[in-house]
Amino acid sequence: MAEGGFQRPVSSTAAYYEGSPPPIESPRRSLEGPSFWQFMVAGSVAGMAEHMAMFPLDTLKTRMQVAASTGGSLHAAVGRTFMSMMKSEGPLGFYKGIAAMGLGAGPAHAVYFSVYEVCKEKLGGNAAGHRPLAHAAAGVAATVASDAVLTPMDVVKQRLQLRSSPYVGVADCMKRMAREEGLGAFYASYRTTVVMNAPFTAVYFSTYEAAKKILSGMYCPEKASEEHLFVHVTAGGAAGALASAVTTPLDVVKTRLQCQHATASMDPPYLVSKISRACTQPFSFETQGVCGADTFTSTSILKATQKIVAKEGIAALLRGLKPRMLFHAPAAAICWSTYEASKNFLQHWNVKQQAEN
Repeated sequence: MAEGGFQRPVSSTAAYYEGSPPPIESPRRSLEGPSFWQFMVAGSVAGMAEHMAMFPLDTLKTRMQVAASTGGSLHAAVGRTFMSMMKSEGPLGFYKGIAAMGLGAGPAHAVYFSVYEVCKEKLGGNAAGHRPLAHAAAGVAATVASDAVLTPMDVVKQRLQLRSSPYVGVADCMKRMAREEGLGAFYASYRTTVVMNAPFTAVYFSTYEAAKKILSGMYCPEKASEEHLFVHVTAGGAAGALASAVTTPLDVVKTRLQCQHATASMDPPYLVSKISRACTQPFSFETQGVCGADTFTSTSILKATQKIVAKEGIAALLRGLKPRMLFHAPAAAICWSTYEASKNFLQHWNVKQQAEN
């Protein structure tokens, strides 16, 4: 995710499952290989599994990142925030907004994985040998496309995650945002999200490849496939943790932008056009944010960062670092193992259908 948890796929994961054939590495997909819609199905399942499993940590991260701006402590720690939520809201408090993420993660990951596979194929990423640039470029393209799908639901999700959220559910939040703030509010953080995910992808890819090379050297080629699983999961977890740490300041800015309250003075008919306009034409905010969160005069990343630092200090940009790292490390293993398992299942199904015909 990049943000919201998109990580790089491991092409050989299918071999981890007993009795499964090796993945297809040829640049030309065979008749048995997954089709475009099957990539979308596998990606959707993987995205749902990742975000549903790791959602409590995401809620903890969101609470920590907006704590000071909503009247909480400037020095909220992971353990203190966790215990406070358990006492005041119980275990269910960690799952506020999960319905919004469920609605957004499936379609967004379907777009991500299908775009990734198509771009990787076009850029020669399936050719023999190591193609890190092709994989990186495909990942960036997939991230930009998927963020356009996920961002609206991510905004809704984070507003519902706040303590004493004024919204009673996904539908209520969406209706009130559209009526009171305009459709542009759903994409207030799109620019920040894209800017954040670009370095996330770059750091993730470079770290993953380096870690995989080091770890792979510890094993002999003839050793069991379970050891390769350890290599991929460990390298992916390390890469996810480092990439999430590096991009935490931008994630803090993104969260703050998503939890403010925009005026409804923007002209509405821009569902698609606003996505591109948000990258170049910031719009103004005037009223108090959700649950008392800070508001900003524009969606400018620099201005938002300056305001946060001026009010709370430079340490505020690292708030939520620990839960964010704890989220992305296992998320890599969950997302990509589920994705490759789904692809492998669909590949078996294609072989069976071809044999019957």
